[in-house]
Amino acid sequence: MRVSLLDRVNAIRLFVRLVECGSFSAVGREEGIGQPAVSKQISALERHLGAQLVLRTSRQVVITEVGQTFYESARQLVDDFDALESSVGDRQQSPRGVVRVNTAPAHGRLCITPLLPDFFRQYPDVAIELSVSERQVDLVGDGVDLAIRHGRLVDSSLTARKLSETDFVLVASPAYLAAKGVPIQLPDLDQHTCIVFAKGHESSPWSLKVGQEAVSYVPHGSLLTGDAEHIRAAVLSGLGIAQAPFWLLADEIRSGQVRVLLPALQPERVPIHLVYPAGRRVQMRVRMFIEYLVSAFASPEL
Repeated sequence: MRVSLLDRVNAIRLFVRLVECGSFSAVGREEGIGQPAVSKQISALERHLGAQLVLRTSRQVVITEVGQTFYESARQLVDDFDALESSVGDRQQSPRGVVRVNTAPAHGRLCITPLLPDFFRQYPDVAIELSVSERQVDLVGDGVDLAIRHGRLVDSSLTARKLSETDFVLVASPAYLAAKGVPIQLPDLDQHTCIVFAKGHESSPWSLKVGQEAVSYVPHGSLLTGDAEHIRAAVLSGLGIAQAPFWLLADEIRSGQVRVLLPALQPERVPIHLVYPAGRRVQMRVRMFIEYLVSAFASPEL
C-alpha cells in the first residue's frame, strides 16, 4: 500500500516527539492515540528508511546512533512543514494539543494555575502539562515547550519573553512581631529568628541594599528549607522573618496578615521570564499560551 506524503510526515513527527519524550505511551497520550499505533507508525518509518531508529526494551526506549542523526534533520523538517502550514492556516484554525510548561512549585500554584480557567475558555482544545521543579530543567532534553525562570538569564541558547518583575521583601507575621519586636535597622536582624532558604545543606544569604551598596546578610534560624511553600507556611505560622518574592505572600501582605519589614533595605527587583528553545518555530498552541501569559502578567497585581 502506497503511503502518502502527509502520512510519512506524521510518522516523522511522532518519531521526533518520541525522541523528545522518551516514551511511546507519552507520545500516544499527547496525540490521543494508543501506544501500539505509535509503535506501528515508527516501525513503518523504519521499514521505509531501511534503518533501525529505536531500540525497544521492556523498560525504556533507546534511540540508535542512526536515529539520533535522523532526528536532527527530522526536527528541522517538521518545523519547516509546520511553518508552511501555519503560513496558510493560522487564521483558519484554532490551536490544539499539549503545551508543556515548567515552573517552580509555589509559583505554579499561586501564579499560573489561577490563570488557566480563562485560558481554557479561550482555547478549549489546548491542554497544559504543568511540571514543577526548583531546579532548572533542560528544555530540549526534558521535552518542555517553555519554562518560567526567575532572576537574571545566562543561557544564550534560549529565547526569552519578560513576564514581570518582583520585589524581594523581608516579611513576618504580626503575631511574631508582637512577641519579638519590629526590627528598625539591619543589625536588629541579629536578634531575630530567621526562616532560612537553603540549597542542599547551604544557607542562601539574603540580598539587601544599604544606600546604593548591595549587602549580603547571612540569616540564622531554626528552620531551613529549600521549598518556597514551606517558607510561606513558616511565615504564616509566626516562625520568624523571611526574605521572599512578593508574589509568594501577595494576598497576605495586602490584607495585613503579613507585614513587610525594613523596606529601605529592599534590593533591586528580580525579573521573571518565559524561556523557550531558540532557533525553532514555535507551535501555534505554544505561541498562544505565551501571548496569554504575557498579557495576564501585565496586570500590576502579578
